[in-house]
Amino acid sequence: MKRLFIKQQRYFAPIALCCALLSNASFALADEVKAAVAANFTAAIKRLTPIFEQQTGHKLLASFGATGQLYAQINNGAPFDVFLAADDQAPQQLIKSGAAIANSHFIYATGRLALWSSTPGYVDAEGKILNSDKFVKIAIANPKTAPYGQAATDTLSALGLLDKLSPKFVIGENIAQTQQFVSTGNVELGFIALAQVKGLPASDNGSYWLVPATLHKPIEQGAVVLSSSKNSAGASAFLAFLKSPEAGAVIRELGYEVAP
Repeated sequence: MKRLFIKQQRYFAPIALCCALLSNASFALADEVKAAVAANFTAAIKRLTPIFEQQTGHKLLASFGATGQLYAQINNGAPFDVFLAADDQAPQQLIKSGAAIANSHFIYATGRLALWSSTPGYVDAEGKILNSDKFVKIAIANPKTAPYGQAATDTLSALGLLDKLSPKFVIGENIAQTQQFVSTGNVELGFIALAQVKGLPASDNGSYWLVPATLHKPIEQGAVVLSSSKNSAGASAFLAFLKSPEAGAVIRELGYEVAP
């Protein structure tokens, strides 16, 4: 009986060693993906991260901000693996400069702009409040660094209201801060991403006007893997995940348009 036990030990030892090696190999491949993400996509990333991590074993660490600010950080050597912008201009510029990998590029979402108030019934469904005297201030993201801020000024220009309303502007560093100005009640209303409204609980989403897409340039949001990435496998896995039907369903649910 004793001799049989010894043989079994010898038989299972190589199997245990093999399992340990496979486990270590899987752990080595499951690296951390550092993503620079436009602030409008915050709610989407929070919902997509656990799905991505469960499916791939990779960890996602996202840093949020205005596209222009993130672009500057990347050019200054910030150690990101992927860039999810709020426009397609910044990713294309990184490709031209060699800072991003051209064949990794794709449009992961097309955003929609909304005029929003945290007060229910305050913003009408046609945006006529913009022509009224019901508000003292209106929040927009910085048009120089945030594409949704540029879309807001384009919208007001198309409506012939830019000169009239620009003295009332409260400028946010990014679209997340712009939403905060409105949600705290410091500003009556503001232009934010529809996804930010959709990401709120139904009891807190206030009132909004969905800005017609014809009033501004399409908000095509580009994604790229950065050339300096230390985890190209994880970065590529994340962008592949964003193209999946499961990720697309979440992105659409938050108000974005997604290419088939």
